[in-house]
Amino acid sequence: MEILSHRVLRALERFHAARPWDHNAHYHRWILRRLPRRAGRALDVGSGSGDLARLLASRAGSVHGIDLDPAVVGRARELTAPTAPVTFTVGDALREAPPGAYDVITCVATLHHLPFGEALACFRRHLAPGGTLVVVGVCRQTSLSDRLIDAVAVPANVAMAWIKNRGRRGPRPVSMTAPTRPATMTFTEIVREARQVLPGVRLRRRLFWRYTLVWRG
Repeated sequence: MEILSHRVLRALERFHAARPWDHNAHYHRWILRRLPRRAGRALDVGSGSGDLARLLASRAGSVHGIDLDPAVVGRARELTAPTAPVTFTVGDALREAPPGAYDVITCVATLHHLPFGEALACFRRHLAPGGTLVVVGVCRQTSLSDRLIDAVAVPANVAMAWIKNRGRRGPRPVSMTAPTRPATMTFTEIVREARQVLPGVRLRRRLFWRYTLVWRG
């Protein structure tokens, strides 16, 4: 049974290497649906190559992306039209985010790189009254419910790879991302600490090894 499982995992790795797709970008449209139709200022924490920041520009008057990695910030600037109301800086979002209040703050697959409670408190301070914070994060898998969700995610992941790569020809684009590290907090721990910092926060486990957090100031 262990040999079979190993073979299955290797087969899945080969399948996805040939048909890559971005699990984080999968949630970008979901994030937009959580936001008001129009907003003033938006902040994207851990903005990477800027895909989400550019989408936020369809809702916000100005968008600022911040990321620690100079290479991905450089790439984000290259990919962004000069006329777009989007800017990017290299820096630590908890200490170097541009001052002022934001109507929207987003953070995708970045929160597990930061001190969790400190980061949420920082986001809360920067969020304007009535503003919206949306996080798509990753957590450590430990519980039975985690394993059940993961069991559903595997075939769904294969199906999404087929759909997103259907009809694609030629070399696949390379997405620039900063180095990652495994999540250390379980979903239960995330829920407990988030509720202490953000009263009324809504959290849910999601497919593709993600969870979501939504809070309105």
